[in-house]
Amino acid sequence: QVQLVESGGGSVESGGSLRLSCEASGETSSTFCMAWFRQAPGKEREGVAVVSTITDYTRYGGDVAGRFTISRDNSGNSVTLEMNSLKPGDSAMYYCAAGVGRYCSLNGAGFPFWGQGTQVTVSS
Repeated sequence: QVQLVESGGGSVESGGSLRLSCEASGETSSTFCMAWFRQAPGKEREGVAVVSTITDYTRYGGDVAGRFTISRDNSGNSVTLEMNSLKPGDSAMYYCAAGVGRYCSLNGAGFPFWGQGTQVTVSS
């Protein structure tokens, strides 16, 4: 099992920035992808960004490319999501997830381990 703990959410005005962090523990040697997903009330879960824990591969979803940056530490057990130029549409609960497949996608089905989530609220 892998445990994930997110931190760093909060409230910010439009155009502001936030940094989300995720710390993984447990059987992390079995995970090869770390990702952030988000879900707003009444909307489907959306893949935000994914990073490989063994290569430099990253991928972004939705309209976050160019505004958000995902990164990891060398161990792959700590992942950060830097969010800039935030918009009200970015408001959601953000979840960290760990996947066991070597192909990193933004399909939530490939991630068996999830954190509890951290709320991000962007006001206009």
